[in-house]
Amino acid sequence: MEPATEPRFVTTRRVEFVDTDMAGIVHFSNFFRYMETAEAEFFRSQGHSLASTKNGSGVGWPRVAASASFKAPAYHNDVLEIRIYVRRRGFKSLTLQFEIRRGETLIATGQVKTAYCRFRPDQPIESLEIPATFDSLIGPYDPAADKEPVGKDEG
Repeated sequence: MEPATEPRFVTTRRVEFVDTDMAGIVHFSNFFRYMETAEAEFFRSQGHSLASTKNGSGVGWPRVAASASFKAPAYHNDVLEIRIYVRRRGFKSLTLQFEIRRGETLIATGQVKTAYCRFRPDQPIESLEIPATFDSLIGPYDPAADKEPVGKDEG
């Protein structure tokens, strides 16, 4: 899964000892945390948040699907570069692709699909159209993107 464009956002993260096993190798589950932390930084870089709530109501980006593929081990004290690519912006959903690298070495790739949703107490989660206020962050909606076979998607 090679992205076709330049990354939309790049950040770094040092591997902490708590992220590793006793051999100093990062446990696979931590790569999902690395991706989510980078995603939150990406949103914050443009004045947005992954979730905005007040009195139990709000909007946010719950996960629809997440995957990762591991290419090489990462170790305690490594500084990893996490690159984010906007893979697809649908009417109601967003798919981000991640590359995690140590220098030139590709450590892992991943993908997270989210949906823009409203949360209200005692109500089911409701998917919403992604507002234009996110255009500068993730790009404008392109109906042609909905024709790409990316898997089952309601938006």
